[in-house]
Amino acid sequence: MHCIEREPRRTKSEELIHYAQNKKVAQINVELLGLSEDPNLQFLLSGGDLLKVRSSSWKKTRFYKLREDCKTLWYESHKNLRPSNPTCESCFRISNHPTFTVEDIAAVRQGRQTEGLRKYTDEKVEGRAFSILFKSRRKNLDLIASSEVEAKQWISGLEKLMSNMGKLTHQQKTEHWIFNCMRKADKDGNNKMCLKELKSFMRHINIEVDDDYAQLLFEKCDTSKCGYLDGKEIEHFYEILTHREEIDVIYASYAKTGGMMSAEDLRNFLIKEQREAVDLNHALTLINKYEPDDTAKEKKMMTKDGFLMYLHQPEGLIFNPAHKSVYQDMTQPLNHYFISSSHNTYLMEDQLKGPSSTEAYIRALLKSCRCVELDCWDGSDGEPVIYHGYTLTSKILFKDAIKAIKDYAFKTSEYPVILSLENHCSVEQQKIMAQHMISILGSALVTKPLGHQMPTGFPSPEELKGRFVIKGKRLNKLEDSFTTDASTTEDIVSEEEESGDDAKEEDQKPKKNKKLKLAKELSDIVIYCKSVHFHGFEDAKDNQGFYEMSSFKEGKALKLAEESANPYIHHNVDKLSRIYPAGLRTDSSNYNPVPLWNAGCQIVALNFQTPCTEMDVHQGRFLPNGLSGYILKPPYLRDRATEFDPVTLTRGPWLQHKAFHIMVISAQQLPKVNKKKSSIVDPLVRVEIYGVNIDVAQKETEHIDNNGFQPMWNATFQFDVYVPELALVRFVVEDYDSTSDNEFVGQYSLPFTSIQCGYHHVPLLNMNGDLLPSACLFVHTMILDEEPQPS
Repeated sequence: MHCIEREPRRTKSEELIHYAQNKKVAQINVELLGLSEDPNLQFLLSGGDLLKVRSSSWKKTRFYKLREDCKTLWYESHKNLRPSNPTCESCFRISNHPTFTVEDIAAVRQGRQTEGLRKYTDEKVEGRAFSILFKSRRKNLDLIASSEVEAKQWISGLEKLMSNMGKLTHQQKTEHWIFNCMRKADKDGNNKMCLKELKSFMRHINIEVDDDYAQLLFEKCDTSKCGYLDGKEIEHFYEILTHREEIDVIYASYAKTGGMMSAEDLRNFLIKEQREAVDLNHALTLINKYEPDDTAKEKKMMTKDGFLMYLHQPEGLIFNPAHKSVYQDMTQPLNHYFISSSHNTYLMEDQLKGPSSTEAYIRALLKSCRCVELDCWDGSDGEPVIYHGYTLTSKILFKDAIKAIKDYAFKTSEYPVILSLENHCSVEQQKIMAQHMISILGSALVTKPLGHQMPTGFPSPEELKGRFVIKGKRLNKLEDSFTTDASTTEDIVSEEEESGDDAKEEDQKPKKNKKLKLAKELSDIVIYCKSVHFHGFEDAKDNQGFYEMSSFKEGKALKLAEESANPYIHHNVDKLSRIYPAGLRTDSSNYNPVPLWNAGCQIVALNFQTPCTEMDVHQGRFLPNGLSGYILKPPYLRDRATEFDPVTLTRGPWLQHKAFHIMVISAQQLPKVNKKKSSIVDPLVRVEIYGVNIDVAQKETEHIDNNGFQPMWNATFQFDVYVPELALVRFVVEDYDSTSDNEFVGQYSLPFTSIQCGYHHVPLLNMNGDLLPSACLFVHTMILDEEPQPS
């Protein structure tokens, strides 16, 4: 079969030249990634057949290949469209074969480690099987190589590619991206750029320019006056394109030593602009770390390139690098922390007909979720299953979920994981649930209180490192386990608060609680998180043990947080509270978690499977403290005598009025929202403040027409923040549309107390909370102390 080509058909010699050019391009990219001697990468560039597995009846051979940009993986989707010559670039370009990039990959798993491979393949292919997992909601790619050697080559090649891609500096990433965008624009593959190709290239990188400006730019670079750009002229074009005027201005203000920054100049910048109390040695450390010019480094100088490189490193980002690792006291009782928590963790999509999957647990745990939900029902063959009851959601085996949780619980965070059981099973299958948890989780499962006597409070996250804590119903008091004559004759308990809740409106009176027979084996492993119904704050204070906790539907919880905030805070000083979304959220949407955190609630469970503003804010809340999933609550949310009320704010240690000044200067390399070549972003930036009621605010810039590559605003805003320890800041970039809603481009959320002052880049995340490569904002921030005002 011949290739379908839009361009004139090449002669044999032209095709060989084109093939050689592609090989040269690939070699340039391989060298940039530091993998020129790696045989596995060369194997990926050559490509090979893999068996793609979707079901027991759908297993098809596909040809996979790494493109010469060393970033994009191409594969054929229909056998009859496979190119006759895999080296022919036009074959790939015209056929519109599916592709994905290395940056889309979350992990590569060796062996039959996914549900699909375990279910649809035999053990004999274990050594040849592997899976590619994606950062987005895209389904896993389950593959089988023709031999174990080839499987290892694919796995090793992809992992090295991911690792080395991640190690590239911002400048290297920019060069790599621009170089490959130029390749796409170079339609005839002659390594030269005519005016038409220049305009095509600019559209690729998200800039729309009028014909006059394009002509002017082209003529400025075309010093040879030959009608195309070549060699040094393309380099000059690149320099004009990536020139950052705002960096020039800042650098020139402090580069007082022969046009460069000395260590003393850099120290002055760090003290005056970045508000850092540093000495000369710190400035020298930064020069040695980030200055790319060896001659300048020897002279203890920082060039403009070195200065820009510093601004793209952790020290130059808005998030305080000191908060990147665990820096908070982790020896406080468990209930003194906000705990990253998920609702309906098993779901990949909505809660009516979406798929259930162990992958959903893995994704939540890898995002440092520390409380996961298991909705348990009787299954066939005596094995309990997990799914959203009375719906069309698919089912997974309880034991498979526990195995996945065990394998991935402590990959991101070593701090304890709470397994929140919503139990609808018969006594027989409850016993099997208990057996599975005890046998699979082993000594990591907490089956009795720490120590040798009845505890009076919760252990700390530090004491529970690497442990699993069960939340569920218990037949008796925990105290009874310390007495020899205590016996339990009653095996009936009320169902969980969430059970059967889906059909109720928020303002409807709840029906009488259903009863459930509870197996002693399951009851006995509920230690620190015994589920009980809430009958008011006074009742909880007088009758509940510290280990007895209630779950609140969002509507009830938000009402308590609004009308009885201080009593709710007092309740949460001694007890744990779990909040869950209303059952009417059948689309798995989310509620605003901030008012609940303000009231001291620890386990504010959200639908992790749903990208939304609320999940962005959640991710921002748990960004610091080493992605541990635990954030120590401020002292006034841990104090039994606290008078703090986030609704009616009064003077107290919580009141620390700050004036937050921010200038949104520019953005770099914003992605296209619409992948059409002609679609260019018209970006605007909105800065949002979340926290106590008085602090909630937002302000936005004007939009910039047709420039997603390097738009500039220089817009200044001021916010008053009265309770900084509870405040979060969210930066949102949108594509402006005058006729409909703006489209989301990227965002970044972080606690107000984790913001660095001065000039900093703000990385941007996509809708799923994953990093957008190279895309960022450039801002200047200043936080000043003000006199407290509310009384």
